[in-house]
Amino acid sequence: MSSRKDQKQANRMVREQLAKERRRKATVWTSVVAAAVLLVAGIAGYGIFSAQRSGEVFTPASAVADGSGFAVGTGSVTVDVYEDFMCPACGQFESAAGATLAQLVSENKITVVYHPISILDRYSQGTNYSTRASGAAACAADGGKFAEYHQTLFDNRPEENTPGLDDATLISLGTALGLGDSFTQCVEDGRYKTWSAQITDQASERGVTGTPTIYVAGTVLDDRSPAGLTSAVDAAVK
Repeated sequence: MSSRKDQKQANRMVREQLAKERRRKATVWTSVVAAAVLLVAGIAGYGIFSAQRSGEVFTPASAVADGSGFAVGTGSVTVDVYEDFMCPACGQFESAAGATLAQLVSENKITVVYHPISILDRYSQGTNYSTRASGAAACAADGGKFAEYHQTLFDNRPEENTPGLDDATLISLGTALGLGDSFTQCVEDGRYKTWSAQITDQASERGVTGTPTIYVAGTVLDDRSPAGLTSAVDAAVK
């Protein structure tokens, strides 16, 4: 009896030892996988950080051919809208003419190319809000939500000479539209800050000195009212 009892005890000790070994291996592999994930994330984040320091520009995949903005619509007349998300006049234009642009897009008359430049950073108390908002809009474009996020930014446009919206708010506005973790990471990393600076320089080279600046078929739109916009598009269609 004693021998049988000793054997059972020995078998139990072996089973416990094997179980401990399995748990140890599982813990080791979990740690290895977690470390690998963190390493990959760290490399990606460092890559973006290094690129920003070196001046390398990440251009959004959904940007137009020259990388300077995002197209909405497929009409034959191109309407270029240069805007800053802190600009009061841009907010006024969006309120007054946004519906007209949407109508002309739905009628397949125009393709609107939005250029979210950043010329008002100096009016955001050191937070560079214009650049951050422009970059966040590009992140939203990566997620297929540029038009929706564009509208949301103007619906929540901060006044000049304020810090503007912080990154957490920019992210929450996007997640409310269904944008996910990749959008959050994109904003937190500041992936498109150098891109924003580049398209602002491109706008300056084109002669843009303020926002909003609107071009209809390559010609500056002087009358930015809905009627003036519609008239300019109709003339360009003919």
